[in-house]
Amino acid sequence: MIKDIDKQYVLNTYARNYVNFVKGENATLYDNNRNFIDFTSGIGVVSVGHGNKQVADAICDQVSNITHISNLYAIEPQALLAQKIAQLSGYDVATFFANSGAEANEGAIKIARKYGELKFDNKKFKVITLEHSFHGRTITTVKATGQKSMHKDDFAPYPDGFSFDQKIEDIYNSIDDQTVAVMIELVQGEGGVQPFEKNQIQKLAKYLKDKGLLLIVDEVQTGAFRTGEFLASNLYEIEPDIITMAKGLGGGVPIGAVMTTHKDILVPGDHGSTFGGNYLSTRASLEVCNILQECKDSGLLDETMIYFETKLKEFYENHQDIFTDMVGLGMMRGLRVKDADTLTQFISKAFDNGVLVLKAGRNTLRFLPPLTITKYEVNEGFERLEKAL
Repeated sequence: MIKDIDKQYVLNTYARNYVNFVKGENATLYDNNRNFIDFTSGIGVVSVGHGNKQVADAICDQVSNITHISNLYAIEPQALLAQKIAQLSGYDVATFFANSGAEANEGAIKIARKYGELKFDNKKFKVITLEHSFHGRTITTVKATGQKSMHKDDFAPYPDGFSFDQKIEDIYNSIDDQTVAVMIELVQGEGGVQPFEKNQIQKLAKYLKDKGLLLIVDEVQTGAFRTGEFLASNLYEIEPDIITMAKGLGGGVPIGAVMTTHKDILVPGDHGSTFGGNYLSTRASLEVCNILQECKDSGLLDETMIYFETKLKEFYENHQDIFTDMVGLGMMRGLRVKDADTLTQFISKAFDNGVLVLKAGRNTLRFLPPLTITKYEVNEGFERLEKAL
């Protein structure tokens, strides 16, 4: 029934699995007949698990009072969340709230462009990204994405001022007198769960700072403790000029955030969002941040990450006829599969055996479980993956 309604009334933009989930408990999802271990968390979104009671109670309390009033007025949970983000990041930043990662990246690009207008005698506006990156689905963020397959003629023309390089080493030669910023992911999620070397990133960050150019770090997928620290930037021990977040920040409620150390660049009227940072999204996000901070401070998060990595490594080492490498950081992990056909078949068989996993790039099996996943759910998930093989 749901399949027929979906096909008739929803635009055909997704290759769906037609399962009807009706309930979730942490990393376990239920349809009407069986359960699934969720190693995807909604592509890194449901950071504190499905059906989290603390988040549900906070949302229920908030919508029982005020859900939305617009940004024409001060919003208490928005201000508190901005403060929380600054505290957790350890950076002296101010934050603009949007509704998605793509919107956050749009905001980052606007900040960079205005910086390029104000700080130099001749306007700088170009943004350099990297091959295999992913920055969003809007016209601008698609162009910023370093994948030619995403730059379809169907949606052309695209905005000017974007280019991408194959490797970090190439960026230095690509910078010209119109370049204002470099925009990177520290772990490329859609590009194959590929982390960059710490020393490479630190060298680039210093070079840009010395030149007065901006470093934008897209932490839409790596943020909110996904790699073990609040931000992957903390893990890499750098201080970017602009950082974007979304996904796990809201625990399932849509939210995007762009934070910057250049707190005076934007003025009233430069940017805005009707829904961004409203009572509902920021109250939910505050609760998510509190839960994850407690998990981190108690040691539970690190313990969970070590346990998941251990089980993943066992799985990888037992099946090196299929897997060629293990990649990633924290709870953002991947296994390289010997070929794309095997990967496609395996994801399908995993679903048939009651476990959800993802594809990244052309040949990577991606794992993004809830950060609150239990040892029982980890064990059950890998047992089901063994059956799938």
